[in-house]
Amino acid sequence: MPSFKIDLSTAVVFVATAPVPKLVNQKTGERAVDRETGAGLSTVGLLVSDEGEGNLYQVTIPETGFPEGLAPGTPVKVVGLKARDWENEFNGQKRHGISFRAVAVTTAV
Repeated sequence: MPSFKIDLSTAVVFVATAPVPKLVNQKTGERAVDRETGAGLSTVGLLVSDEGEGNLYQVTIPETGFPEGLAPGTPVKVVGLKARDWENEFNGQKRHGISFRAVAVTTAV
C-alpha cells in the first residue's frame, strides 16, 4: 500500500507518551523490527498542534531514531513522517485504520 508524507513544518509537536517497544506478539514479547535495517521498533505518542487544532498520534520509530530519556512534554521535531492506511481480518472481523511511521524524533531545543 502507498504511504503519504506528512508536512509538519508549521506544527508544534510535543511528546505525549514516552517511547515503548512495539511488540509483534504480546504473549511471547517478540519485538517488532524494521524489515530493512533490523532495528527494533518503538511507539511514541505525539501531540501535534497546527492551525488551531491538536491531535494525538501513535508513531512508530526505530530505536535508533530517538534520544534516550525522551519524556512527555518534550518539544520535538519529527523527521520523515508518513501515513499509511491498513486493513486486516482478525477472528472473522475486518479492521482498518491509519498507521504513522517516522525516521526519527529529535528534541526541538
